[in-house]
Amino acid sequence: MRDYSPATADYFAARGPMLAHVLVWVSARNRATGGTESIGFWTGADHAEFVIGGETRIYYGAGTALSVDPVRLQTGLQVRSQRVQLSQIAAETQLAIRGYDPRHAPVEIHRALFDPLTHALIGEPHLVLRGNIDKAPVRTPAKGETGSIEVEIATAARRLTKPLTRKRSDASLRARAGTDAFRQYASLADKVETPWGRNVRSGSTSAPADVPAGAPKGADR
Repeated sequence: MRDYSPATADYFAARGPMLAHVLVWVSARNRATGGTESIGFWTGADHAEFVIGGETRIYYGAGTALSVDPVRLQTGLQVRSQRVQLSQIAAETQLAIRGYDPRHAPVEIHRALFDPLTHALIGEPHLVLRGNIDKAPVRTPAKGETGSIEVEIATAARRLTKPLTRKRSDASLRARAGTDAFRQYASLADKVETPWGRNVRSGSTSAPADVPAGAPKGADR
């Protein structure tokens, strides 16, 4: 069960009119510096600051986030996809997609609740989804049409489907123990054919020293 702050829980319990906005926070590698930088977008009318987890974050609005598909809340380890449409012309979204490397960049989606009459923020925005960018194609619209960047986010459960590559790499095993050569020829295992009893260097065929001459082919050692 999801935990909410007392203010948010009271807001839901009142069952009155709701005013909610979606906040998208992306942390990606800067292509120029190589460092990790973060940028936020939300569905509000202007730029705004929100305090999340004790950190003050700036979220850009004014049409940077055009729409967000409804976020489905469910438990389990099933990998789900979430689509977010960003503006194609806003400088902030251009920075996120072209200035940063969005491939597999971590993403957090929060929901901010407001009083429908005073527009005052109801407590700290709560997390509704955490994942990584799976696709972010930039399509050029036809003349007279509106363009957008449709970002597809895979939920955090996707990380559980990754293989344990560190156990398959010769370099990673040697980094742990320099004499560990168990995977030395792993990358060549399906490319080099070494028939039984053949001297690969000379090209001749001879029986191993511990197999008697004239022994039938395939005889057990």
